[in-house]
Amino acid sequence: MRNLILVAFVEPVTEGLVFPRSDWPLHITLVRFDVGATDGADPAEGIAALAQAPAGAALGARLTVGNDAGFGRNGSVPVSLIQPQPDLQTLHEQLVAAVGSLDGKVLTPAHTLSGYRPHVSHHGDKRLYPGDVVVLDRIALVDMAPDGDRTVRRVLRLWGRDETAGAKNPRR
Repeated sequence: MRNLILVAFVEPVTEGLVFPRSDWPLHITLVRFDVGATDGADPAEGIAALAQAPAGAALGARLTVGNDAGFGRNGSVPVSLIQPQPDLQTLHEQLVAAVGSLDGKVLTPAHTLSGYRPHVSHHGDKRLYPGDVVVLDRIALVDMAPDGDRTVRRVLRLWGRDETAGAKNPRR
């Protein structure tokens, strides 16, 4: 089984980037899942092929940052909520369906489809603020344990609109 995640990065990244699990670039989780090989094929290749069209269609969507909230146990994880946006919700739903078509297992089923609450977790001083606008311009497939190493993450596939686009009005 491969532990993979599809995300929308709001900070610049490159395909092939490896980063520590404790130092993610700011991102919106689209769907996290486990998937096994089918017919000996790499499941990452299968999900990348299925994600290509939905990712391409969503690129360029403008997202507005809403209020701060606390997620996780006792609300201890500070996040910036993303205001509801139809293109983002459609992308999420299409990616969940793609995972399902490969018999993948979504790891947070209560937080998918109608339970999906897009957000950007704060990371130290890095965060977004209410009213900030970000452009959905970097959608990525990330391996949560490349070569079996759970201490790092690797960007396997990156769909981008414009490498210079990104957070608007960031206060970092």
